[in-house]
Amino acid sequence: MERHQVAVYVGALVAGGLVGRAAPGAGPGLEHALDPVLALLLYVTFLQVPAADLLRSLRAGRFLTATLVANFVVVPLVVAVMFPFLPADQAVRLGVLLVLLAPCVDYVIVFSGLAGGSSRRLLAATPLLLLAQMILLPLFLHLFMGSGLADVVEAGPFIEAFLVLIVIPLALAWLTQAWAARRAAGRKAADAMGTTMVPLMAATLLTVVASQVPQLGDSLADVGRVVPFYLLFLLVMAFAGLALARLFRLGAHDGRALVFTGATRNSLVVLPLALALPDALAVAAVVVVTQTLVEVIGMVVYVRTIPLLLPAAGAGAPADGRRDGPARPPRR
Repeated sequence: MERHQVAVYVGALVAGGLVGRAAPGAGPGLEHALDPVLALLLYVTFLQVPAADLLRSLRAGRFLTATLVANFVVVPLVVAVMFPFLPADQAVRLGVLLVLLAPCVDYVIVFSGLAGGSSRRLLAATPLLLLAQMILLPLFLHLFMGSGLADVVEAGPFIEAFLVLIVIPLALAWLTQAWAARRAAGRKAADAMGTTMVPLMAATLLTVVASQVPQLGDSLADVGRVVPFYLLFLLVMAFAGLALARLFRLGAHDGRALVFTGATRNSLVVLPLALALPDALAVAAVVVVTQTLVEVIGMVVYVRTIPLLLPAAGAGAPADGRRDGPARPPRR
């Protein structure tokens, strides 16, 4: 499975689409399974990042600055250029803004790690990214669409996501690391969990797609109008991330992480915000869901292409002289 990760992930996406179409009634149940599956995936991811490495990453001021510039300067500028060309429907525009202006804080860590990006750097940046988007997203909505829609952003979903997807899995991972350092049974358990990365990622992708496809319903026309913008965003942010990595003189592994954080969006967190909108703006949720489907396919492509665009300097060592998580889960 490690050698054929991309094929496994594409198969999971296709299977998710088929399940979503064949059993649309299972959508709500699968939607409830999203957080547990994603939390388990992130637990396994965090298990690969020693606590000491994470604490050292908090001092990586250059990477953190580059991350903030990518997500809260470059991304809004890219969205501003696209905005006049978006469909005129207010709900469609709101959905695009909600999802593109909020940087991802969950499975970006996994995809970046699979591409050889610095998982510990992204993990250290997570609290800052969540806090910044909670503060800035209402401001951005006000600038783009006026004051009437800025109050759709609430802190609740962001806080819940931070606790369920970051704090709890990270605490459990650190407890497991401490257990593994002291007991042979703990080492065996940690090793066994480390082998589940690929199947867990496949399960996450299948669950995301299967739970969201039924929500597309009769909104395919709206979906079709925003897909080109999502694809363009992924393309532009790949090269913008590469340019920022060179501008801030980041090593290959940190640079890959920067590209991923600039391109991936917080769709799973902002979706509850979109679902809570009035019926007149209900299409916004479909627009957010569509971004999820486009992005997971785009991330599979990123995992293959970004390491080619940002190769490590030397065999097996990142350009910044630090070792980080491998491009794929380690063999045990």
